[in-house]
Amino acid sequence: MSEALLQTARRAHASGDLSEAARIYAEILRSNSKNFDALYALGIVHFDRGGFDEARRVLAEAIKLNPRSADALFAHGCALQRLNRHGQALAAFDQALALNGEYDLALLRRADALRSLGRLRDALEAYDFYLARNPNAAEAWHNRGVALSEFKRFEDAVSSFGRALDLRPDSAESWHNRGTAQVELKNYQEAVFDYEHTVALRPDLPYARGNLLLARLQCCDWRDFAKERAGIAAGLRLGSPAIVPFGNLMISDSPADQFQCAEVWMERHGVAAHPLWRGERYDHKRIRVAYISGDLRAHPVAILMAGVFERHDRERFEAIAVSFGQDEQSNIRTRVKKAVETFIDARGLSDFEIASLLREREVDVAVDLMGLTADCRSGIFAFRPAPVQVNYLGYPGTMATGSMDYIIADRVVVPEGEKHHYREKIVYLPDSYLANDDKRHIAPRRPSRAEAGLPREGFVFCSFNNTYKFTPQMFAVWMRLLRKVEASVLWLPENNAAAQRNLKREAEAEGIDARRLIFAPHLASPEEHLARLSLADLFLDTLPCNAHSTASDALWAGLPVLTCMGSTFAGRVAASLLYALGLPELVARSLADYEAKALTLATDAAALADIKAKLARQREIAPLFDTARFTRNLESAFATMRDRSARGEAPRSFAVGETAP
Repeated sequence: MSEALLQTARRAHASGDLSEAARIYAEILRSNSKNFDALYALGIVHFDRGGFDEARRVLAEAIKLNPRSADALFAHGCALQRLNRHGQALAAFDQALALNGEYDLALLRRADALRSLGRLRDALEAYDFYLARNPNAAEAWHNRGVALSEFKRFEDAVSSFGRALDLRPDSAESWHNRGTAQVELKNYQEAVFDYEHTVALRPDLPYARGNLLLARLQCCDWRDFAKERAGIAAGLRLGSPAIVPFGNLMISDSPADQFQCAEVWMERHGVAAHPLWRGERYDHKRIRVAYISGDLRAHPVAILMAGVFERHDRERFEAIAVSFGQDEQSNIRTRVKKAVETFIDARGLSDFEIASLLREREVDVAVDLMGLTADCRSGIFAFRPAPVQVNYLGYPGTMATGSMDYIIADRVVVPEGEKHHYREKIVYLPDSYLANDDKRHIAPRRPSRAEAGLPREGFVFCSFNNTYKFTPQMFAVWMRLLRKVEASVLWLPENNAAAQRNLKREAEAEGIDARRLIFAPHLASPEEHLARLSLADLFLDTLPCNAHSTASDALWAGLPVLTCMGSTFAGRVAASLLYALGLPELVARSLADYEAKALTLATDAAALADIKAKLARQREIAPLFDTARFTRNLESAFATMRDRSARGEAPRSFAVGETAP
């Protein structure tokens, strides 16, 4: 009787009637709970229905009845994999392979488990072993490409995705992932090609539409920019993962949309985890602050924070740096290592392992210096390793998650009336929220204009922002300025050949000789870059996303920055810097005002000289570049957060230096 029912259930399963198959298998098991075939088949049905935890439980029971079933062990491993229990999945695949060394699919899933565990060298060996036996397996070539990308071997990743596409040219995922690897290689034109194929195949693939627009922005290819921007915003409002949060900062002028984008991202990538810190009260003599980042290297985050690390009051604070990024041998990384009391190289550790490390050290305040930027590890904070968790610096916006208690800001970047756009409580610093290092060295020799490729005479506008911050609206303003200011030029970064080609074409379309656009090559030495900045007369900022560290560079080098106040955190950063520097006259309230101010400064030599002289004075006395003052304010913020937590009080917005209400 049970054999007949098994056959009926199998037919139902094969026809796609999973509910009926599950009902029949359950009926068989009520009569005989030790029927291995029914248990195993029921586990597969649960898996096919997406009930991975129930599949895991049922398959575990089947394995107890027949521990030598390689199929049951393999299926159990697949269920564990879907539950993100990759270590247990790996053990299950190893057991299956011990019973059947020819189980090719177990070999492939074992490689996937190793990749998910961050054991990338082992994963690549496993993929290569599998592919030696199955050279036409498109999925394996694709997954190998993912592992290579995670290993930062992007050229090899592009090749691996190419092999996958040779075998399966209709794979939107392979086109998309190859495009992302091309972006990492700065092959933006090639990335556009790959992303266009992605969108043609699957316009709803998560982040594909946004990545295509961002790759085009890198190339200053503004085809259908307004239409695509509006479409992405509409998708976000419907809960679609249309663009990654950091990319959205480049195109969105809506704090509500930026919140929605971060929330959608966290819903897809967030981890539901049991908290490691469960309300214990620490009684440390010094407040333990851990700064967690993959950017403690030659990166703006480390450059901005180095002076803060050095000036921490060691009698009151114990500064810990946790780095999960590359271990480059740069001067700034060496400086960071020397500045903190404890520097932990956490490469190769999982989110849980890093969170456990923070909990074991009884960290009072854990600071995420990355937010939702590339290679971020927000999962660390989902495990709640510390009583207080803070979003700061790396991502100018809300992370839209309950695992972040506070975001550090100022009253320019987050006005009082905008607090509802943030999941975190707002901590207002009295000056600018942006850290700066007053020890930054500027090369003593300033190059000549000729050496920098600039004309000997004439006004030099510049914008050293990344080209993905350039928009057609801003470029149109810049071209009008060139038209009105005779013999002026626009000095821009030499980012990529496609961007240069497209910007020159756009200039010509506006009636501007393309030779008036001058492109500056990248300089490996930050000191030499700071020295050459003083060759320019005026830095023109961008919207909807401002210059951040780039604006700090210019101001530190004595170059005035003209900005326009935006409507989001990312669009107000330069204004925050200028107010803290005592130069509010360089903050425009509209693009028309921005254009008028730029024109005045470019045509009134006395007005420009006054601004430059004021900048030189304020650079020495204003709060913006007073790193010691900034550090004391930041420490005051951390102390207030810690004290509230120690009293068992919930996080609450507050302002450093102001009396609490």
